[in-house]
Amino acid sequence: MTNMPNWEGFMIPTLKVMSDDVVRHRREFQPLVADEVQLNDEQRKELLPSGRQVKYKNRIGWAVSFMTNVGAFTRPQRGHYQITDAGRELVKLFPNGVKERDIAALGDDPNSPIRVYVATSKNKQTSSAAVAAIDESSMTPIEQVQSGIERIHDEITVELLTRLQGKDPGFFEQAVVDLLLAMGYGGTAGTGNVTQLSNDGGFDGVIDQDILGLNRVYIQAKRYKDENIVGRPDLQAFVGALSGKADSGVFITTSRFSDNARTYAENVPTRIILIDGKRLTSLMIRYGVGVQVKETYKVVEIDEDFFA
Repeated sequence: MTNMPNWEGFMIPTLKVMSDDVVRHRREFQPLVADEVQLNDEQRKELLPSGRQVKYKNRIGWAVSFMTNVGAFTRPQRGHYQITDAGRELVKLFPNGVKERDIAALGDDPNSPIRVYVATSKNKQTSSAAVAAIDESSMTPIEQVQSGIERIHDEITVELLTRLQGKDPGFFEQAVVDLLLAMGYGGTAGTGNVTQLSNDGGFDGVIDQDILGLNRVYIQAKRYKDENIVGRPDLQAFVGALSGKADSGVFITTSRFSDNARTYAENVPTRIILIDGKRLTSLMIRYGVGVQVKETYKVVEIDEDFFA
């Protein structure tokens, strides 16, 4: 019996199945990928230890998520996928299989359609390729769980940014207002609105932290692609709009800020909080905006008081 591939082992087979350029829902191509890797009936029915998901479908899901992050798949509509030039290039480069570290080793080639995405560990700030090289047996079970959760968050971070960048500006403005409200900036009786509702010129969102609106948080939201960096002129315009209204504000972007922009924000009398794409998605995950809990696991230990 052929062993079931790990999630990396499903990447190239999935790309091969989708190489006909047909848009398919994940439920359509999952059994085709199972055929491609010659899974038997028993393997197709095998569940994860939680008993809530079929193991091979879960692994394909991880493979597709990673492949989407590196640009090998596009998502024309919800749950549907289509191969890209990057996907075809990966099949050409690695016809017999590929690992995440192989893709990371490609580097950032401006002439390649493949986006080199490497997850990072929050604690060690090392690439996931390096983390993968660590013998898992050297990690305690708790460390393995924590590492897995960090990896999931890394994957979700990339997808969150892609989704936000693909929406219209109005959606993004509402999303950042929702986030700040979820963080508690609306207070117990405060409200938050995008500019279309609040009619506050020069801002993308306003949050009233009290019922009378005496204390307000003004928001600027820039839904930029990764390569479109927020510069000093954007912050100067925001500070100008704040003049006479407030002595602080929040500037949020899906990309990042230039060094000059950060220096300006640190030295201007008006207090400006900068939130780039990385911090934005981290906050969205932490406060449950745009994400939902998929699964909950309990870690137990011996109750010493019970045995005392």
